[in-house]
Amino acid sequence: MLAAVVLLVTTGCKSTTLTRLGLPPSVTKQGDVVISLWQGSWIAAWIVGAVVWGLILWAVLFHRKRGDRIPHQVRYNLPIEFLYTVVPFIMVGVLFYFTARDENFINKVSAHPDVIVNVKGFQWSWEFDYPQYKVAGSQNGVTELGQMWPGKLPLMEIPVGKTVQFNLSSVDVVHAFWVDAFEFKRDVLPDHPNTFEITATKTGTFTGRCSELCGLYHSRMLFTLKIVTPEQFQQWITEQQNQQLASGGVQ
Repeated sequence: MLAAVVLLVTTGCKSTTLTRLGLPPSVTKQGDVVISLWQGSWIAAWIVGAVVWGLILWAVLFHRKRGDRIPHQVRYNLPIEFLYTVVPFIMVGVLFYFTARDENFINKVSAHPDVIVNVKGFQWSWEFDYPQYKVAGSQNGVTELGQMWPGKLPLMEIPVGKTVQFNLSSVDVVHAFWVDAFEFKRDVLPDHPNTFEITATKTGTFTGRCSELCGLYHSRMLFTLKIVTPEQFQQWITEQQNQQLASGGVQ
């Protein structure tokens, strides 16, 4: 039965909410790793639970008191004491290894990512700057600035299959950059830049948000994320460069 459960979780494990154990579908390589770690942790927990409950039921069924006879008394059992001392250390070590391995992969940053997005959080919207894509006649890159009033959500576009590095900073209070399909988030801190990198595996449109209570209009601190093909991304960048060149400033 346990083998069947493991097989169910590990084959086609991202196809349904059940096999993802409640997590949303991932759209990045890093998110896939998070889901795998989550599934592995649950499998380990179920195995431990099955062993513990099995031992409890075994003791209840086969070692309950029978009649008035006093059970045989023992002072200690060295093999059992060794078992319940060493096994937990082994379990913790295994979980620590896989957690550290996956964290290192998720936190890995390339020296030369394909796309860089400088993300600036402020009360109560976002600014996205693409420093690699300069606007003609300017030192500034393509920039998308959100406005809380009248409610213009900033748009971020990134290409699928490319490494995208996000450099996060805040101009006022603590925010948090979160797209649920990434399966993890990063804090956006004043005077303490944060950086992370993703590689998108699927195209689509998603809603991003601030997940750190940052003030009165925290709930309106949203943005739109579009993951597109590299060709569509380049076309969008060209359009943004032309618009900003025509207007002489940030859109």
